Amino acid sequence: MSESDKHDRTEQATPKRIEEAREKGQIPRSRDLNAAAVMLIAGIGLLTMGRSLGGQLAEMLRAGLTVNAAEMADGTGMFAALTQAGGSALWAVAPVLGLTLVAALGAPLALGGWSFSTTALSPDLKRLNPASGFSRMVSIRSWVELGKALAKFALVATAGIIVLWIERNALMGLSTEPVGAAIIHAIRIAGEALLALTAALVVIAAIDVPFQLWQYKRDLKMTKEEVRREMKESDGSPEMKGRIRQMQRERAQGRMMQEVPTADVVIVNPTHYAVALRYDEKRNRAPVVVAKGVDHMAAKIREVATNAGVPLFEAPPLARALHKAVDLGEEIPAQLYVAVAQVLTYVFQLKTARRERTSPPRTPVIDVPEALP
Repeated sequence: MSESDKHDRTEQATPKRIEEAREKGQIPRSRDLNAAAVMLIAGIGLLTMGRSLGGQLAEMLRAGLTVNAAEMADGTGMFAALTQAGGSALWAVAPVLGLTLVAALGAPLALGGWSFSTTALSPDLKRLNPASGFSRMVSIRSWVELGKALAKFALVATAGIIVLWIERNALMGLSTEPVGAAIIHAIRIAGEALLALTAALVVIAAIDVPFQLWQYKRDLKMTKEEVRREMKESDGSPEMKGRIRQMQRERAQGRMMQEVPTADVVIVNPTHYAVALRYDEKRNRAPVVVAKGVDHMAAKIREVATNAGVPLFEAPPLARALHKAVDLGEEIPAQLYVAVAQVLTYVFQLKTARRERTSPPRTPVIDVPEALP
C-alpha cells in the first residue's frame, strides 16, 4: 500500500470488509499474548504437578539405568527398553502438554478468535518477487518490527538473567541432592522461571495487543469511494432501486385494479380523486377501501368501474377524506360511517329501483366531519 493510498483510506472498515478479511485469514493476532498464555499455564502446571512428574521421571531414570546381563546380550531388548522409556516419558509429561495445548488453542479467543481459511494457505506469487520482498525488508513496518524484536529480546533476556542469578545457589546445589529430590527441585525451579518470564511477556503483550488492534483497523480502512461502491453493490444503484420501486408500484396497481370490479361503489371528486369501497357484512365490520387514486389513476379506476357496472357517486369532500385517511385494504374510520352508509344506502336503493323499474331515489347530501384521524 502506497503512502497516497494510506492517506486516502480515512473510513473505518464496514462489516462486510471485516468479514471478507476474516475469510482470507486476516484477523488481529498477538504472538506475545499467545506465548505468555502458554508459558503461564506451563509454569503453573510444573509447580502444581512437579512432585508427581518428578517422581515418575526419577522412576523412569532408575528403570533405564537398571539393565541385567541377559538384556544386554539380547539385541532386540534395547529397542524395547527405549520404546518403553519413551512411552513412560510421554505419559509423565502428558498433563503439562495437555494444559499448554489448551492454552495455545484458547489464547486466540481473547483476540480475534479462531480462523480457518484456505485462502491464507494458497500460494501467493507476489511474495516470490525479489523487488517486493526487498521493499518489505526496508519498509518502516519492518524497522518497527525489528525494534520490537530487539526490545522483547532485551526484556526477556533481562528477566532470564535475574532468574538465573536468584536461583544460582539452588541450581549449583542440585548436584548434592538425592536424584529424586533433585529432579523435583529442578522442576520447581523451571516452573518459577517460566512464571518470571511470563511476567516479562505480559508487559510486552500489554503493549503489543493494543498495537495489533490499531494496526489491524488501520490496514482495513477504506476510501470513501470504496465505501460508496460497497453500498452500491449491497443495496443496488439508485437507478436500479428506482426501477424496483416502480415495478412494485405497477404490480400493486395491477392487483388494485383487479379489485375494482368487486367494489360496491366508487366515490369520485369527480375527476381528481376516486375511492372504491366494498362492504361484506359477514367478513367486515365496516366498508373496506379496495382501490384509490388521484388524477390519472383516478381516471383509470373510473374507467374500470364503468366497464364493470360499478356505480360512481360524486362526493368531493368524502372522496378526499377517504383517500387521505384510509389505506388500501383497511376499513373506513368510525367518523365516516354515517357518510358512507348514506352512499351505500343510495346505491342499493338505486339498484333496486332499476331492477324494479321504479323511480330512482333522491341523491343524498353527504356531510363529512372535519376532524379525521
